[in-house]
Amino acid sequence: MVSSFPELGESPAEMSAWAFPVLTPEQFARLAAYGSRHRCEAGEILYDVGDENCDLILIETATAEVVRTPTATAPEELFLTAAAGQFLGEMNLLTGQTRLLSARVTAPGAVHRIGEEAFRRLMARDTELSDLLLRAFLARRLLLADRSGRNLEIIGDESTGAGMALQTFLTRQEQPHLWLAEASEAGQRAMAGAGLTAADLPAVVTPRETLRSVDPGILSQHLGLTYRRTPKGVADLTIVGAGPAGLAAAVYGASEGLETVLLDAVATGGQAAASSRIENYMGFPFGLSGAALTGRAAVQALKFGAHLGSPCGVRALRSSPGGHVITLVDGTEIPTRTVLIATGAAYRNLPLERWPDFVGSGIYYAATDLEAQAVAGLPVTVVGGANSAGQAAIYLARRAGKVTLVARGSDLYAKMSSYLVERILADPGIEVRTATQVTALHGEERLDQITLTSTDASAPCGCFGLFCFIGAAPATSWLSDVALDPKGFVLTDLQLGSRWTGAGRDPLPFETSVPGVFAAGDVRLDSMKRVAAAVGEGASAVRSVHRALALG
Repeated sequence: MVSSFPELGESPAEMSAWAFPVLTPEQFARLAAYGSRHRCEAGEILYDVGDENCDLILIETATAEVVRTPTATAPEELFLTAAAGQFLGEMNLLTGQTRLLSARVTAPGAVHRIGEEAFRRLMARDTELSDLLLRAFLARRLLLADRSGRNLEIIGDESTGAGMALQTFLTRQEQPHLWLAEASEAGQRAMAGAGLTAADLPAVVTPRETLRSVDPGILSQHLGLTYRRTPKGVADLTIVGAGPAGLAAAVYGASEGLETVLLDAVATGGQAAASSRIENYMGFPFGLSGAALTGRAAVQALKFGAHLGSPCGVRALRSSPGGHVITLVDGTEIPTRTVLIATGAAYRNLPLERWPDFVGSGIYYAATDLEAQAVAGLPVTVVGGANSAGQAAIYLARRAGKVTLVARGSDLYAKMSSYLVERILADPGIEVRTATQVTALHGEERLDQITLTSTDASAPCGCFGLFCFIGAAPATSWLSDVALDPKGFVLTDLQLGSRWTGAGRDPLPFETSVPGVFAAGDVRLDSMKRVAAAVGEGASAVRSVHRALALG
C-alpha cells in the first residue's frame, strides 16, 4: 500500500501528518452542512468494530478515542484521539466495509454525523474537501496495516493453496490483518484461545467472532466487501471484471454520474495486479507494479461513487428489452440498464498430473512480493516466452535463488520485447532453456522438483516455485446469448455482421451482439492485450454506454 501512494510519505510521522488533519473553521462548516448535529456523553459508543455504520463523524466540541479492541492475544490499543475540528472515518466510508476499530466518547460535547448518501454528494461536489478526506483515509489505512492488524487475525499455513488464496485477497483489498502461522507459538496460542483445531484452519479471529474454514468469499461477506444493492436498486452500468478495462470503465462511468457497479470473481486488479513491474505504461518511466496501478484506479472509482464487490463470481447474464439481469454464483440478481464484459482471460495450465495439487503450493500465476516471499532464496522456474514471463524472471532473480526461464520456442525474441531479452541474457541469476518443456511435477504437500524435457534430453530440476505465464483463455463460459468466436472471445461492433440482434440502429463501438451489453479488454476479439489498451477500451466503452442509455 505504501508503494501505491508514495506521496503520503514512507514514515509513520509523514503519514500521520496526512492522516490526522485539523479542519479550519470554514472547512468544518462546509462539511457540517452535509450532516446533522448530535449531543453525546462520555462513554457513548460512536461505532464498534464490525458495525455496518458508515457515517463520517465530525467532532465539534467533544473528544473521542478510536481504539483497537482487545483480543485473546493482544490488549486494547489506542489508534487516535480526536478533538474539536477533527473527524472519524477511513477507507471503509468509500468501500462500505464494516468498521475495523471502535470509537467512544471520552469528553461530552457535540458531533456531526454525515450519512452515506450525503457523504457521496460531498465527495462529488467539493474537490478540496474530497482530496483532504481521501488523503486522510488512505494514510489511516496505511497506519492501520502497521499498527492494528490484530483486529483481523488469520491463522493457517500461508504455503497452502487455501492460504495463498486468502493472502491474495487480503493483499489486493489492502486489508489490515495479522497472519499467524499454524506452527508458530503465537498461532498455537491464538488457536487455543479461540478453541480451534487443525481441521478448522484457515480460520479468522476477530473481537466479535471466530470464523472456521474460511475462504475469500466467506471473509469478504464478513467484512462487508461483497455486492450490496445500490441506492437506486437498478444500476446504470454493471461491469463484470475488475482488471484495467473494468477499472477504467468504473472510474469514467462513476465520475460521469452513472450508478456504477464493479464486480470481480477474485479481487480488484485482475491479471494486471499480478505483474511485478510494468515499464511501458505511459507516464511511468521507472515502471510501476500492476498492484500499484490497479490499486490507485480502485481508489479513484470509489472516490467517484462506484460500488465495488469481490469476490463476486457471475453465473449468468439475462437480457430483455426492459434491461439486463446479472446473476451471481450465490443466486443474487443485479438488475442493470447496461453491462460491460471485462472478464479478461483465465490462466492456462500445463497438462500435467497433480497440477491442481500444487496451485498455491509451488505453482503460481503471478510474480509479486507475495509469491516472492514464499520462494525467497530457493530455485524457481518461469515458464513462458512473452513479456510477462520475462518480467517475472527478472523480478524473481533478485529475490529467489537460481531462476530457470523455460520457453517452448527456440527464439526468445519471437514473442518478447528486445529490451527484456537483453536484460535476461545479461543476468547471471537467470538460466535460459529454449526448446524445452516441463513434463512432470514432483513433491509431497508442496512442489520441490520438476522434470524438464528438450529435444535431446530429460532431467529433473530442483524447483520450489513454478511460475506459469503461458497465456490465457477468455473467461466467457458464463455467457449464453452473446456472440463469441470459435475460441470464446467476444465479438463486438464491426465484427458482428449478421449476428447483431438490435433493431433500428447499428451496433455502437464495443457493443456485443446484445444491445446494451459491451465488451472491453482481453476478453474482446482482436484486442491488443496490453494494459494501456485495456484502459483505453474501458474508458471508451463508457461513451458508448451513454449513447445506449440515451437511445433507451
